[in-house]
Amino acid sequence: QLQASGGGLVQPGGSLRLSCAASGVRLDRATIGWFRQAPGKEREGVACIRTTTGSTFYVDSVKGRFTISRDRLENTVYLQMNNLKPEDTAVYYCATYAGHLINSNVWNRATYNYWGQGTLVTVSS
Repeated sequence: QLQASGGGLVQPGGSLRLSCAASGVRLDRATIGWFRQAPGKEREGVACIRTTTGSTFYVDSVKGRFTISRDRLENTVYLQMNNLKPEDTAVYYCATYAGHLINSNVWNRATYNYWGQGTLVTVSS
């Protein structure tokens, strides 16, 4: 089970840190992704980390602003979001695949085994 938290209302230029806490699901040797879905839009991948290699992936729109990281002891993955923009407004979901996803599949939603319930991020003045 994955529990996403940390969303909220923030002004443009502000920061938030999202957490994805796993219970009953080990994040070792896994691929963990953060996805988001804005109203009227499809769910899209934002950031991903492969715990087998430590490799991280970001979509162009968040590069340099978002950072994905993992706390092995807490079995938790974080998404630090800085310099937030109104277009970042969405429900953010974490998901995990129990294995090593190849690069071409890290944004493929259908590949992920477990999904969290989502946390709402609203960027507005």
